[in-house]
Amino acid sequence: MRSIVIVANACLVLWAADVMAQQAPGRRLLGELNWLEAQRLIPDSVNTVLVPVGTLEPHGVVNNAADNTVPYELALRLSGRVTALVAPTIPYGVTMTLDEYPATVGVGAKAFEEYCYQVLRGLARSGFRNIIVLNGHGPNGTPLRNAAERVWRETDSRLLIAEWWTLTADLVQQVYGTEGGHAGNNETGAVLAVRPDLVHPDLYSGVEMTTPRDSGWTAYPFPSSIVLYREGEGYPDFDEGKARRFFDGVVDRLAALVSDVVAKWDRAGL
Repeated sequence: MRSIVIVANACLVLWAADVMAQQAPGRRLLGELNWLEAQRLIPDSVNTVLVPVGTLEPHGVVNNAADNTVPYELALRLSGRVTALVAPTIPYGVTMTLDEYPATVGVGAKAFEEYCYQVLRGLARSGFRNIIVLNGHGPNGTPLRNAAERVWRETDSRLLIAEWWTLTADLVQQVYGTEGGHAGNNETGAVLAVRPDLVHPDLYSGVEMTTPRDSGWTAYPFPSSIVLYREGEGYPDFDEGKARRFFDGVVDRLAALVSDVVAKWDRAGL
């Protein structure tokens, strides 16, 4: 009987590997699995899911959905390194002072929190032990954390929320020599590295398209969609070599974080 179980488990592993291999290299998409495939794959062969989250708002001279594009592309590159599936992106988040700009679509914080809670709980119910949320939009942070804590307390799943631009502030300094900004060098560079067709240098007219963020005042709507973290720094940079180097560094940083946190969860028996 034991030998039968061992053979069955080996067959399951081989089948799971075949399912993953049939998807394009590095693209392990949960939304492309049939429910029977998912049933056989989760959680015995894959117990980690990456959840990209963003919103739709202006980003200087890159696409309005940059906050979706970047975490989704990060998830694709991370999936093979941390043995994870990639969930469909949650595309609408909490937009604030940029609401007035064309083609901006967001939701309120309460609705967003409840929606994310339901999605994350559904992933937990599907059998994922590790739910890794890749947030691409700052104002999503608090409701995402609230939703994640609720799911953690109610299920056996473990949750990690990562915000790539905060985790890699030092990489921005290393690659670009300055701080970053909303739709500045770091976000523009991230999009440029993965979807150069969505970057429009010809639309960038210069400093007048930017405004530094200052704790001493707030404007509704904010007067620029390129928001500098520090005055005189973080302007969009269209060097593709820098962009690829920066994005590779972001992927490395996130892969290390996810691997470290999951390993420590396991060692602690959590």
